[in-house]
Amino acid sequence: MENLIFYATYILHSLIFIVLILLSVAFYTILERKIISAMQRRMGPNIVGPFGLLQAFADALKLLTKKTILPTNANSLIFIVGPLVTFCFGLLSWTVIPLGKEAVFVNTSMSILYILAFSSLSLYGLIISGWASNSKYAFFGTVRAIAQMISYEVSLGLMIICIACTAGTLNLSGIVMAQIHVWYCFPHFPIFVLFFIAALAETNRHPFDFAEAESELVSGYNTEYGSVAFVLFFLAEYAAMILMSTLISLLFLGGWYAPFNCYPGGSIVFLIIKILIMMTLFVLVRASYPRCRYDQLMEFCWKYTLPITLAWFIFTVCVLNGLNGFPPIGGPLSSFDVFV
Repeated sequence: MENLIFYATYILHSLIFIVLILLSVAFYTILERKIISAMQRRMGPNIVGPFGLLQAFADALKLLTKKTILPTNANSLIFIVGPLVTFCFGLLSWTVIPLGKEAVFVNTSMSILYILAFSSLSLYGLIISGWASNSKYAFFGTVRAIAQMISYEVSLGLMIICIACTAGTLNLSGIVMAQIHVWYCFPHFPIFVLFFIAALAETNRHPFDFAEAESELVSGYNTEYGSVAFVLFFLAEYAAMILMSTLISLLFLGGWYAPFNCYPGGSIVFLIIKILIMMTLFVLVRASYPRCRYDQLMEFCWKYTLPITLAWFIFTVCVLNGLNGFPPIGGPLSSFDVFV
């Protein structure tokens, strides 16, 4: 009986967490449209609900009530499975994200590797969808997305290794606790900036949204999708943006700790504020910069981002080794004081 209650409680908490993520995506779309409309000096959503706050739910209802159409030449089973794979792996990445010292579903010592693994597995959803659609536009969008995400994951991995070496742990809670005195965005400022740029490319966001370039590929890998399947892709994309904003806040901005540790112990409120700031930056970049060429994106990755990241990793290791500052695995989390 106790086991049944435990599993029922765990499932209930999981469902509540999933609903919160979906609601965050809904309100994030409204925030995005409000910011972009303000920057373009127009009204934006302002009719459905107070201040247009229910516009996202109206759009979701419209998409969910549309008829699902399967292309004649598509592989029907794989065509349906593709969006589900992308959506599920996108949600599973959240299981190791700490929102506080104890507020985490799975507190594993390898949470960083877990996130990298599931973010890579989400590629299979794009591969399946692009191939099963049997469309040239969808296939080209899939190829672009795969090449883009794999390229920038190499740089993202090296950046995260720099942070892990500094903190002495691959656990996200441990990395946050290591920043109690100094946030990593200050000593690791170059890779902090590059991490944000790589996050834009990793999530196929403007100005790097080549997988969905309307002028070239109609809508990319999701060209043939509509109704519920398109909603799943949409939710996965925006959930990935919120996940990246959360990761940046945890890895570089001290997580739930206040600036200068002015509020001892920290609070989830500070983490939410940092996440909202990073989410707003995603939108501001979209509203400010035009889409560049695909070859420029790949050139920036392999000729600039990767060499700079690799050089910074070597520099970090040399400094830690020279100052005898390598923290033991799972050891003192305040060992970053060698930089201060």
